[in-house]
Amino acid sequence: MNRHIRTILLVEDSMADAEMSLDALREANLANPVVHLQDGVECMDWLQCRGAWATREPGNPAVVLLDIKMPRMDGLEVLKRMRADERLKRIPVVILSSSREESDLARSWDLGVNAYVIKPVDVDQFFTAVRTLGQFWAVLNQAPEYD
Repeated sequence: MNRHIRTILLVEDSMADAEMSLDALREANLANPVVHLQDGVECMDWLQCRGAWATREPGNPAVVLLDIKMPRMDGLEVLKRMRADERLKRIPVVILSSSREESDLARSWDLGVNAYVIKPVDVDQFFTAVRTLGQFWAVLNQAPEYD
């Protein structure tokens, strides 16, 4: 079984939320490298090894932590494209969003999200949520080999 350490992708356009997420993932002491991308276009480029990511090490991430409201390509479009791609459809995707809109929640589940977490306003709760997500998806979750 191939048990190499997979990357955690953090796709977040808010630098403040990204910094908090990165700090929380560091606090979790995970061996997984974390790549921060600022929008859906960059995420798809990373996943498909194109553009600035054409020469990256091949392999799919352990999990994609994905914001919804982003410029250029939003998280729901990223999720839709991932689930339509044979090579990407089994990658766990966690929506990590401040959106409480029922339409975003329903659409995310309809498109095959693995979890939908509303960003807590409280900083300590936010740290705990992201740390727990990282530990679960990168360490505890058992996924089939897909790359």
